[in-house]
Amino acid sequence: MSSDPYIFTTDALPSDIRFLPPLANGLLGWRVYNNIMHMGGVYNGEGGHCHRADVPCPLDVKLETEEPVQHTYSLNTHTGIFTHTLSSASVTASQSLYSHRYHSNLMVMEVLLVRQVTSEQPITVNLVTSFTPQSKDIVFQSGPDYKGGSHILGQTKTAEFQGGSCPTVHLIWSPIPPSLTLLPEQSQARWGFILVVANSLESAKASFDQGLSLMATGNLRPSHEKAWKELWLQSKVEVTGSENLCKALIGCMFYLLSAFPSIHDTSSSFGGVSPGGLSNGGDGQDYWGHVFWDQDIWMYPGIALFYPKLARAVLEYRVGTIDGAKDNAEKQGYKGLKFPWESAVSGREVCPEDIYGQQEIHINGDVTLAFQHYFYLTEDLSMFKEGRGSDVIYGVADYWVSRVTWHPEDQKYHLLGVMPPDEYYRNVSNSVYTNTVAKFSLQFAVEVADLLQHPAPKEWKEVAEHIKIPFDEESQYHPEYDGYVKGHPVKQADTVLLGYPLGLEMSPEVRRNDLEAYEPVTDPHGPAMTWGMFAIGWLELEEAEKAQRLLEKCFNNIQGPFQVWSESSDGSGAVNFLTGMGGFLQAVLFGYTGFRVQKDCLVFSPLLPNDISELCIRGVNYLGSQMDWLLRKDEVCIILREQSGTAGHTKPHNLQVVLKASGTKIPLRPGQPVTFPRESGCVCKLDSTLDSSCWPF
Repeated sequence: MSSDPYIFTTDALPSDIRFLPPLANGLLGWRVYNNIMHMGGVYNGEGGHCHRADVPCPLDVKLETEEPVQHTYSLNTHTGIFTHTLSSASVTASQSLYSHRYHSNLMVMEVLLVRQVTSEQPITVNLVTSFTPQSKDIVFQSGPDYKGGSHILGQTKTAEFQGGSCPTVHLIWSPIPPSLTLLPEQSQARWGFILVVANSLESAKASFDQGLSLMATGNLRPSHEKAWKELWLQSKVEVTGSENLCKALIGCMFYLLSAFPSIHDTSSSFGGVSPGGLSNGGDGQDYWGHVFWDQDIWMYPGIALFYPKLARAVLEYRVGTIDGAKDNAEKQGYKGLKFPWESAVSGREVCPEDIYGQQEIHINGDVTLAFQHYFYLTEDLSMFKEGRGSDVIYGVADYWVSRVTWHPEDQKYHLLGVMPPDEYYRNVSNSVYTNTVAKFSLQFAVEVADLLQHPAPKEWKEVAEHIKIPFDEESQYHPEYDGYVKGHPVKQADTVLLGYPLGLEMSPEVRRNDLEAYEPVTDPHGPAMTWGMFAIGWLELEEAEKAQRLLEKCFNNIQGPFQVWSESSDGSGAVNFLTGMGGFLQAVLFGYTGFRVQKDCLVFSPLLPNDISELCIRGVNYLGSQMDWLLRKDEVCIILREQSGTAGHTKPHNLQVVLKASGTKIPLRPGQPVTFPRESGCVCKLDSTLDSSCWPF
């Protein structure tokens, strides 16, 4: 077995094929050995029937030989390549599969045969497939062959909404023979097969030409590997002390990155991230491939910390759904924008059950929180001006103002008839999470309006200041909603999210009371992302071992040799559950480090549990600069990287570290390590005068 934690190796595939590794690149997604795949933004079905359209996959091929062989299967996350190796006395055959990381319309299969003994005999391996050029979602017809490639094209059967368009899909692929033979005079031979999936014939032909040209120059695999290498150079999260944790973090980062576009992609055609990623989401499975708050609250923060360009792609996806969000608000009888609980391409509500779209309105604040997080990390105002981010922020603020009800008894604004993140309850009033996220998105709207010199309606500030945030004075904790009975069961992390990621100000005592009230009543079979949020809470209170016990619960959701997550710990629910991976990653990235992205600074407050001796986080991207962090039990080391021009839309600022207890200020200079004893502090601009609001608690 491989000792490299980035290579997941096994001699037997998982018995449950759902846990075979997904190979994706932000546009195309496929689970190995599956005869269907998916393309981002290609859905079939109207409204609540909308789901990712099944696209047939010609690369559904298994290698077989006549003689007995030893099998090895490995997923190399350094390179995003899955390899099946068959070793016998006479030959070693290996089949490699990958979704090209740079050329996103391209998927590849390579076969290599190497003779093990000198012999005059030809050696043959069989290529066994269950591929048929058909789909229940797309009506395909044959097109003329192109440069030796087979070609089919078709349109999805039903548009997402009445009057909407049905996307077209073209596939061109190298025909795959039933067998491959190593001739007597050959000691080894290699074959390459490419598949192109695109929305137009022009784009399909261009991508197929590109694939042929890369094969001819021997650059097909190197260009893919180079793109993965570049991604990993911009983000690494590694721990010393727990092999399991190290591997889990690598798996989370790999599968999350696979769901995002290339950092070189300029097409702006990114279709968002669904809970099971691109490899899943067909009719009736893995949430139909829809985009939920999972993207903005659970997956996004861990990616945004390293990759401003990928963070921006998420925001651009939401901007692209503004018209649908406007339509949703109008249908509900409110002003502004109402982002759908379940989103596909148009932004119109595609949730199969109306109540979620009607009541789980916290999605609006979840979306704007991602914009706020991005702005505080990058100060990229272009996203809000030319990028139309301000339309999202203002539209959500207008929605909240029209959605609240004034209650003269307590002189507060109320949000009535909502479903909190804890979906065991519906039609409740004043969900504490929903009201808090509404308050913060209204405050951010005022801030953005101020920056862009846009006259902000006085109601934004008025509602933000006077919206009710439920609090039980007697028990000194936040009830989940008006009338919540302490001790009643909870589906998932809800009120505990007030501390992180929302950052609602509260005393350590109240934070502890919230954690202690909800932890014992949270469904042990609930979704996987929950325990990471409790862990972050306990780390804030400096209870690292308690946090660690909760984080270890997540290991039950990691299935089989390829580190693929299931939504529930018994293996049920959504597969390749990126939401759970995102929550887990945040527990390390924002828990162990204490990172908090705030208006004028990046706060840190490091704390490692006993069994972790070292945490290394490389590539943290803040205000246009990249930093590498090394956390040990009793010291912290930060290195500001030399500028490489990958900062995106942000001109780098000079940065300094300010330590909280001593007030010591240490300038960060490129390439010069800064080491100090472990304590809380923040990173901010060198010319910054810090106000005390930068510190948590």
